[in-house]
Amino acid sequence: MRKKSIIVLLGIVSVLSFTWLRAEKKKKMMTEDKKEIYFAGGCFWGTEHFFKQIRGVLATEVGYANGQTQNPTYEEICTDETGFAETVKVLYNPEVISLDRLLDLFYKTIDPTSLNQQGNDIGSQYRTGVYYVDRADKAIIEASLLRLSKGYAKPLAIECEPLKNFYSAEDYHQDYLDKNPSGYCHISLELFKYAKEANAETEQKLSEEEPIVKLSDEELKQKLTPIQYAVTQKNATEQPFSNDYWDEKREGIYVDITTGEALFISTDKFDSGCGWPSFSKPIDESLLLELEDSSHNMKRTEVRSKRGNAHLGHVFNDGPKEKGGLRYCINSASLRFIPKEKMKAEGYGKYLVLLK
Repeated sequence: MRKKSIIVLLGIVSVLSFTWLRAEKKKKMMTEDKKEIYFAGGCFWGTEHFFKQIRGVLATEVGYANGQTQNPTYEEICTDETGFAETVKVLYNPEVISLDRLLDLFYKTIDPTSLNQQGNDIGSQYRTGVYYVDRADKAIIEASLLRLSKGYAKPLAIECEPLKNFYSAEDYHQDYLDKNPSGYCHISLELFKYAKEANAETEQKLSEEEPIVKLSDEELKQKLTPIQYAVTQKNATEQPFSNDYWDEKREGIYVDITTGEALFISTDKFDSGCGWPSFSKPIDESLLLELEDSSHNMKRTEVRSKRGNAHLGHVFNDGPKEKGGLRYCINSASLRFIPKEKMKAEGYGKYLVLLK
C-alpha cells in the first residue's frame, strides 16, 4: 500500500510540475515577447476593434492619452478642453508582427491629413497620433510617416509623440463593438476583414522560413515571354505606347510577373503621357528595392521587386503633386494585371478594399 501511495504521489507531483512549467513558460513568453504602442485614430471603438483582428496583437485597451488633467471622464474629454485624445493601447508580439506593419495597417483606417476629425466625429479628442513608450520606436514611426507623406499633397495631421499619460476609459467603452456589433463605427466592415486577412500576409512577409520562391533562370525562360524575360532579368525597357498596360483603365491589381506578389493597385495608376504604366505609389514600399542607375549617361532611380529581384522600371519626382509627386514608371512586361472581378478567385480578394 505504501509503495502504491508513493507512486500515486509521484504521479501527482509530476502532473503539477508539468502544469507549473507550462504556466511559467507561457508567462515568460507573455513578458518577453511583448511591446506596447498607442494609436489615436478617431473614435476608439472602431480603432480597437480593428487592431483586435490582427494576428500578433495580444491585447487592447481604450483610454484617454496625452491630456492635461488627471483621471478624466468621457464627459470631460468631450468638452474639448482637457487635451486628451481617444486612444487605443496595443500590446503586440514583435516576433509575429512588426511596428512598421502595424503602422501601415493603422493608416488604412484614417484620413491622415484630417485635423481633429475622423468620419463624423469632430473635436481635438478625435485627432490622430502614434504615442510611444520605447524611444527606439520614434525613428521607426518618423520614417513610416515620411514614407506615408509622399502619397499626399497636404501635410499629415498625425502626431508622433512620447506617451505622457494614459487613463483607461470606462468599462462600457472597452470591447464596445464586441458587445454592440451594430454600434457606430467610422471604420468599414471591409477594413475589419482586411485586418484579419492581413495576418496571413504578415506571416508570409515576415517569416524567413517561408520566402516566396524565386524561379531559376531556366524556369523563368520557360515561364516568361522573351520581352518579359529581357525586362525583368536583363533590365531591358519595352517600347512606349505599344505595351499591354500603358492605357489600361480597368479596376484591378498589378502583380510581379515572376512571383505573383501584389505590387500596385489601379486606384494609384494615372495617365502620365509617357507611354508606360505610371503609379503614384506601390501597395507597400517595403516590397520594392530602389537602386541608383547611371546607365545610358543618366542618373535615375531603378525600381526592382525585393523578393523576386525583378527589374520593374524607374521612379521619378515629376508625378502629380496632389498624389505625392512621385511617378513609378513601370514596364508592362514586368507585371501581370488581374481585373477586379477576378481578384478574389485568383487569391487577391483581401486587396479589394483598396479599390473602394
